[in-house]
Amino acid sequence: MPDNHKQYLEWNGDRFRRWAAKIGPNAGTVVEGILTGCKVEQQGYKGCMALLKLADIYTPERLESACSKALDYTPRPGYKTIQTILRTGQDRITSESPAACTDEADFAFTRGADYYKGAK
Repeated sequence: MPDNHKQYLEWNGDRFRRWAAKIGPNAGTVVEGILTGCKVEQQGYKGCMALLKLADIYTPERLESACSKALDYTPRPGYKTIQTILRTGQDRITSESPAACTDEADFAFTRGADYYKGAK
């Protein structure tokens, strides 16, 4: 086997799982989803490698944050989804829950009980 192909012998699912676990639990969940989403586990190795190499371009903290955000959208995100989140900086945006509006005056177009009392 040529020397440049011998490196592929070192690739296995456990290695990618350990590597992702060093980044964080969300990255581990994404890698697990990639590996189990393929009929043959080896088909997911390239996607896992690309995903985990994003930690070299961005930081491991940002990759973990992007994996967390992607897992909010879908249970099995892929490389492209996480790459887009990192590229656009969505991982840096904190999610704020919308304020609950309980005041009826805020809904000016809502017809109340008086409207429906029965004017025929």
